[in-house]
Amino acid sequence: MNFSILTDYFDIYLEGFLNTIYSSIIALIGSFVLGTIIAIFRISSIKPLRWAGAVYVEFIRNIPLLLVVFIFFYGLPSLGITLSGFVCGTLGLTLYTASFIAEVIRAGIMSVPRGQTEAAQASGLTYVQTMRYVVLPQAVKIVIPPLSNQFINLVKNSSVLSVFAGLDLMYFADSVASSTLATFDTYIFVALFYLALTLPLSYMALHFERKWAHSG
Repeated sequence: MNFSILTDYFDIYLEGFLNTIYSSIIALIGSFVLGTIIAIFRISSIKPLRWAGAVYVEFIRNIPLLLVVFIFFYGLPSLGITLSGFVCGTLGLTLYTASFIAEVIRAGIMSVPRGQTEAAQASGLTYVQTMRYVVLPQAVKIVIPPLSNQFINLVKNSSVLSVFAGLDLMYFADSVASSTLATFDTYIFVALFYLALTLPLSYMALHFERKWAHSG
């Protein structure tokens, strides 16, 4: 391997790496919040909310991520709204991942004994308070493994930004590969950067899973 590529273009790699982290953090927080809301919609007793949640999940999950970003990047300008590739990619990544997280959270909510919901409401808590203080904390603990997998997938899927000049790690790697013609070496270093992001997430998820399993 030609390590001079890494040293000569380290600033470019680092800029793309930091942009990938930035995009992933925004999309992670956004998709978790939106996914949780959609999951609550999916189990709501209000039919319009339940239908809206189901339509969102089924529609977004069954189309490619690239198409979701295309809608933002090429569709919004027709409405007079122009966003950068970074913003479009991050928005698309957020909405796409939220559909998967919604199903994970919903499964966690459904696994919490219904008696706890009934007891919380009988004690005077509202539906929102019951979800916030009783059901969701337990549901999230239950679904840590699949939830962490979705977060790792989100980091890897952030490479879609490169298609839209999103200034992410893959975007700058493409420019390095085209200028050096050392394609193999360039993308091996990219893989190492991605591993530097995903492996800590995996170990962190494993840590919390064991901690909460031990605490019951």
